[in-house]
Amino acid sequence: MFRFLKSLMLFPIRKVFLILFSLFCFLFFQIGTQAQQAILRYADTQYNLENYYQAAKAYKKAYNKDAKYETAVKLANTLEKFGSYDEAYEWWTIVIGHSESTKHNYLHYLNAALKIHNWEEIDKLLEKGGYASSDFPELNIDGIRKLAEKSRNFKLLPVGEINSDASELGVSFDKNGNLLFSSDRGAVGNGKSIPSLRLDAKNDIFSKDKSEYNEREFYKMYKKNSKGEVAELTSDLQNAFHVTDPHYFPEKELIFYTAFVAKTKVRRRKNLVNHAGVYFGKIDELGKIRDSKPFPFNDHLAFGVMNPYVDKSTNRLYFASDMPGGQGGFDIYYSEFDDNLNFSKPVNLGPKINTPQNESHPSIFGDKLYFASRGHIGFGGIDLFEADFIEGNVDNVQNMGLPYNSSRDDFFFVIAENGNKYFTSDRLGGQGLDDIYTIEELNKFLKVIVEDCNGEPIKNYEALLVDNSGNPVSTSQNKKGDLIAELELESEYLLSLGKKGYFSLSDSTLSTLGFEGDTLVRKYTLTAIPYKSKLFADNIYYDFDKSDIRDSEKSTLENIGKLLIENPHTVLYVSSHTDSRGSNAYNDALSERRAQAVYQYLGEKGIASDRIKLEWFGEANLANNCTDGVPCAEINHQLNRRSELVLSAFADEDMSYELPEVVDNPCDFMAQYDTPSYQKEEEKNVDNLTKKETVQDLPTVYFDFDRSDLKSVHQKELDQVINQMKSNLSLNLIVEGHTDQRGSDVYNEYLSEKRARSVVDYLIQNGIDRNRIEYSFYGEHLPTNDCSIRGCPEVLHQANRRTTLKWNKNTY
Repeated sequence: MFRFLKSLMLFPIRKVFLILFSLFCFLFFQIGTQAQQAILRYADTQYNLENYYQAAKAYKKAYNKDAKYETAVKLANTLEKFGSYDEAYEWWTIVIGHSESTKHNYLHYLNAALKIHNWEEIDKLLEKGGYASSDFPELNIDGIRKLAEKSRNFKLLPVGEINSDASELGVSFDKNGNLLFSSDRGAVGNGKSIPSLRLDAKNDIFSKDKSEYNEREFYKMYKKNSKGEVAELTSDLQNAFHVTDPHYFPEKELIFYTAFVAKTKVRRRKNLVNHAGVYFGKIDELGKIRDSKPFPFNDHLAFGVMNPYVDKSTNRLYFASDMPGGQGGFDIYYSEFDDNLNFSKPVNLGPKINTPQNESHPSIFGDKLYFASRGHIGFGGIDLFEADFIEGNVDNVQNMGLPYNSSRDDFFFVIAENGNKYFTSDRLGGQGLDDIYTIEELNKFLKVIVEDCNGEPIKNYEALLVDNSGNPVSTSQNKKGDLIAELELESEYLLSLGKKGYFSLSDSTLSTLGFEGDTLVRKYTLTAIPYKSKLFADNIYYDFDKSDIRDSEKSTLENIGKLLIENPHTVLYVSSHTDSRGSNAYNDALSERRAQAVYQYLGEKGIASDRIKLEWFGEANLANNCTDGVPCAEINHQLNRRSELVLSAFADEDMSYELPEVVDNPCDFMAQYDTPSYQKEEEKNVDNLTKKETVQDLPTVYFDFDRSDLKSVHQKELDQVINQMKSNLSLNLIVEGHTDQRGSDVYNEYLSEKRARSVVDYLIQNGIDRNRIEYSFYGEHLPTNDCSIRGCPEVLHQANRRTTLKWNKNTY
């Protein structure tokens, strides 16, 4: 150094001054650069430890000394991390002002703008950067706009005597009705305006005085009694700093909660990071939690466990954790437990609920799971979501919309046993950093349960709900198929329900006029359409070589015409035939004329042409063996000269039908269509038959009013029964006669016996041993349709006028 100074004396004084000044500037710059780097290293360390308040202060100091782009990005990110959205927006604005800024920075800038509810300006902000909303699909701006259109109609009311200028979180109720919550109220350090800790943070060594996250008091739990008095709820945990998230489990009289339990020394470990854990204990009369026990899957030095919620319906403890193996960040898990509080290995709820970002604060009420998330599409910050919760499984995640959610943080949604709803938010206009709100519904709810005639739920049906002005009302269906909608006060509504294959129905009686409850519940039954059911069948007969309608057959056509008029959902199928005498060509033409005669006769009675379907077969489909060259009696030829008439209900399977209005209970009415009314099927597998054959269907024989003579169509059906009994001698019959409910009991009993006897006599006359037939008669006492308590159309009386056949199980 001496030689250096001595050498300077050889230079002119001006040059000496310039050299010394340059040396000073160099040394000053070096010292300043090292100091700046030290500040940034400190800020980065605090950021990684999630001590965001300290990190933000350091980044600001560094930026004020040297306004670098990289420092501005770190500061904006830090402010965004702990929810200082207004200030984060200011710093992202500074970031995009740097020439080095990127499209990714602009994404953060727009996201920060949305979080402070700059909705009106979003298009201008996009235009400012030369972008369109499609350039940022991550923001889903159009999706959020749609969510904003689904605003719920209720008031948010701050919970009195709880909220302060600090942060208040969560609501639960103990067995005495005391309201439990947590807060960081108390003396405030330099972090007065810094939002609260949500416990998705960690620290290396806890301060004994304040949270290093935001320089505020540590969280404590409190209870408010019925008098409005608030007192601290203390825990017996040692070295516990943040103690929060109280959740009372009344069945076990336990309180579950979250706590940071600081560990400052662990053998062979120098750098410790502490995480939250879940604990549970009992509250004594002095308001102190005793006998606290840890949830067995806590690991304070490895990961966090927080936000406990017990679902008593499934014996599950739900919680949030960033334990290894999740989707990323904090995920929602559950652990099942037994009566001795032995907990099973935690189960992650999976990617439908959890995202690479944080999910937290689970709660359950009824068939819904509620939780908070930063990862699902929302309005900004943390949003509230709901999902279907059926038999312990979750699905169908939905944002709860406005005004539950805001551009700020909204979380910790719970519904109390009495149905009151609470949640926590740091939205603008609150009293403190986080406030607890309750909800006053200004709308009523509609819940519609749709079932079939067997009481089974029907899903994926079509529903249209309109108000009394004809305006459609938004509805949704949950996983069970229940329809949910919001109804305005003092209003009336029309609901229409329909599904392919079922009768549609409408209800114009839905009303909230004078309705004092919260939810209007309605249950409806959709009745399956029995397509192509045969309601009635009969034959009419013709004279030899004739097609005109006999006088004796006109009553049958009159009856069918009446049924067609009474049942607009029916179609008549006419199938006409001839005997075997004459040429095939002539018989084809004759059978066509016979079909046309029926068509013309019914048309003159007012039956529309599209309700009569004609076919003709000539002599191709004989009713017996009277073919060409076979000698037959005239009565047997007569059976072939016929038109078969089948009245079919709901013939078009591509058509929707209105439910007939003739009955009170649609399921009772439709029971007659389960199988054709003139051919009720009764399939029985008779294993001990010697031929191991399946017993064929037995017909039901129907009669005209006040008649007991057999119709020819039923004689043909009984011939098939006779053939089966002759081929299998182990088959025996039970025959039962019935009447409709018109007439006296005595007469109807006599008539039902005649009807049973007519079937028995026909079987005996055709070769069946009398000992193989049992018969009985019941008059009007066992009707298919009870017409004594309501009016019945003729078709229901017809169904009662019957004789039934059953195989006698005791004889085969």
